[in-house]
Amino acid sequence: MSRAEVTAGADGVDGADKAHPTKAHPTGQATEAHPTGQATEAHPTGQAAAPRPVRLAWTLGLFRSELSITFRRWRTLALLAVLAAVPVLVGIAVKIETSDGGFVGGGGPDGGGGPAFIAQVTNNGLFLVFTALAATLPFFLPMAIGVVAGDAIAGEASAGTLRYLLVAPAGRTRLLLAKYATALTFCLVATLVVAASALAVGALLFPLGEVTTISGTRISFSDGLLRALLIALVVAASLIGVSALGLFVSTMTSSGIAAMATTVGLLITVQIVDQIPQLHAIHPYLFSHYWLSFADLMRDPVYWDDLVKNLGLQALYAGVFGSAAWARFGTKDIAS
Repeated sequence: MSRAEVTAGADGVDGADKAHPTKAHPTGQATEAHPTGQATEAHPTGQAAAPRPVRLAWTLGLFRSELSITFRRWRTLALLAVLAAVPVLVGIAVKIETSDGGFVGGGGPDGGGGPAFIAQVTNNGLFLVFTALAATLPFFLPMAIGVVAGDAIAGEASAGTLRYLLVAPAGRTRLLLAKYATALTFCLVATLVVAASALAVGALLFPLGEVTTISGTRISFSDGLLRALLIALVVAASLIGVSALGLFVSTMTSSGIAAMATTVGLLITVQIVDQIPQLHAIHPYLFSHYWLSFADLMRDPVYWDDLVKNLGLQALYAGVFGSAAWARFGTKDIAS
């Protein structure tokens, strides 16, 4: 669906409202005919209040349009393809390295380093899901989110379609919410793509069966699969802060490339700062600090402290940078 079709559709909704006949009110004020045939009185200020169902339909239509446009872009499809390829490469590498019966990394059961859970992949292919998420979360997944969120507003401005979008009766707040909801949807889709690819490769290259948790207890494969899905959802939720940050950066510039580069640059900077021991005092406040806490879902019982801290921190970043993006976009002079 093109931008012209989206706006035309929105205008069609409004045009339909404007086409309804009006009746004379006993006091002399005009009343607007309701879409169901009932008349609604004019607003006390003299402006007719827009029917709520129409506004909701327009908001959902805008969100569907954003989803369609985002997931039909070649750039988005390329990002998803790269994310899907990571588990394939990891699985093949582990299979080749362990083909002679050795351990991953040439070490003992701990695997001699590498992403979390990688030593257990040869015993159970389901662990490739956890390994792939641990490998992609520090950089690949946030980078993809940064590209999508950073381009949300700035990309429209650089393409000259932002002002055209705002001519339609969307409103800046609804447009911003639709953009953010699209970015969050991409977070979920990207994470599930990694998990699904890893599960397929793990099932093809390695055996499946009961899962041994970090605590040493054994759980059924179905329980392990359920935990894998829960871990994927937690990983997607861990990217909420990055999405809000990218959206805020996107409202600060009219260059999509600059917004994407800035978001990815901030992401890398935060990751570096999180690795400097001398700055340990600020580490708990960095949005990436608790990202790998999803591993606690593989304990029995589950260790919730860091998971709750992670989700709370993401909600804080979403609130702060989401509000900043709304304040900036609400007062921004749209020139393109």
